[in-house]
Amino acid sequence: QVQLEESGGGLVQAGGSLRLSCTASGSIFSINAMGWYRQAPGKQRELVAAFTRGGSTNYADSVKGRFTISRDNAKKTVYLQMDSLKPEDTAVYYCNADLLTSALKRDYYWGQGTQVTVSS
Repeated sequence: QVQLEESGGGLVQAGGSLRLSCTASGSIFSINAMGWYRQAPGKQRELVAAFTRGGSTNYADSVKGRFTISRDNAKKTVYLQMDSLKPEDTAVYYCNADLLTSALKRDYYWGQGTQVTVSS
């Protein structure tokens, strides 16, 4: 019983900013990695930004310098600050977590997705 709850999506004009949040809850022993993916209509889901197991960050080339991922380990929350948004950033953004459940089972979880729409 693990849930990832996302918030913060919406409609914004090009050049604007949005901040996404994702909080993990439930029977969690530890979180190995956590991050954000996105899927635009007709395209495959792709990595946007993520913390790796070692604590470093990975960003898609298309968002480097514009998006910043951060986290609050105590709250089991990861954030995605998106600045200088472009119409091509329009997609459903999904939170992903690689974690150990309380039963010490490793598994991957997805949030329900939050829509980000950038108008030109």
